[in-house]
Amino acid sequence: MVRLTKIYTRTGDVGETGLVDGSRVSKADPRMAAIGDVDEANSAIGIALLHVADPAQRHMLEAIQNELFDLGADLATPGEDFSPSEMVLRITQEQVLRLEREIDAMNESLEPLRSFILPGGGAGAAHLHLARAIVRRAERTAVGASASVALNPVALTYLNRLSDHLFVLARFAALSAGGDVLWKPGATR
Repeated sequence: MVRLTKIYTRTGDVGETGLVDGSRVSKADPRMAAIGDVDEANSAIGIALLHVADPAQRHMLEAIQNELFDLGADLATPGEDFSPSEMVLRITQEQVLRLEREIDAMNESLEPLRSFILPGGGAGAAHLHLARAIVRRAERTAVGASASVALNPVALTYLNRLSDHLFVLARFAALSAGGDVLWKPGATR
């Protein structure tokens, strides 16, 4: 259980922050950029939740928000042993598989794509599209960080699958607001 009694510590005042093992890195470190993008994605999902009323969709998003905190801890844990334990949070293949099952279940109710989709289709769908775009950035940032430090490859897979999940969930949420907003190539020429 996490217990925070004091929010500021002054330990980051010189541009460094601590990792799970106690080591210090620059706040500009690529690993920290990835963690920041994951945090931003989680915040965007929190805003999307303000516009999603369906209990099943809310349940999925709330689980994802918790997993994104686990993912942040995973990215902040140095080392090359990516096995989860009681003391070490790691994203697991089962979490990726759950996302895939949810994607498949939602996709059964959707028409096949006929065009690219513009972010929109109601407030919930639009916010989910924004969260999806932020997750895509988090994935790019994490992949970039993995070029210089060892990161859990399943965490990278999770980010990739999560962006797919949010895309399908946005389409699913748009059903109640008239459906997808389709791209019309060259429509304003």
